[in-house]
Amino acid sequence: MGCRLEIRALSAALFLAVTPGLAAAEGAQCRDDLAILRTGNQPVSFTVEIADSSAERAQGLMGRREMDEGAGMLFIYEHAREVAFWMHDTPLPLDMVFIDPTGEVVKVAANTTPNDDTPIPSGAPVRYVLEINAGMAARHGIAPGTQLAHPSVDPALAAFPCE
Repeated sequence: MGCRLEIRALSAALFLAVTPGLAAAEGAQCRDDLAILRTGNQPVSFTVEIADSSAERAQGLMGRREMDEGAGMLFIYEHAREVAFWMHDTPLPLDMVFIDPTGEVVKVAANTTPNDDTPIPSGAPVRYVLEINAGMAARHGIAPGTQLAHPSVDPALAAFPCE
């Protein structure tokens, strides 16, 4: 019986490793390079680059012409605050997902215009912003109320805590 469970666990881990955009349904197996979003009971994950310094946040995805479907960039701020993003020198259309300190999505700016300098405000204090390819938020049902699991979300506050 133990061997069968180990094989199932290994099979599930291999399936998740080669299938971008999926996460275990029973809980968030958090990693620094993975943003797991839960819409209802359907989790979806993105392999993310972290932007948690001023310089990294300022650079963002500028200059990028493409990004893998299951990829993104997670901007992390030390404290919740209202922010505004723009698409300056970013030729890649994006969805911007604004997330509060509990990990709950408060706003989605869908299909942003490449190379546009118009500010896109969060509309509320946020601690995280997830940038993903344009159309991915709609495809996966990511909207206000969706919850993020990530090791940087304080477990005492997390709406969708890591295991």
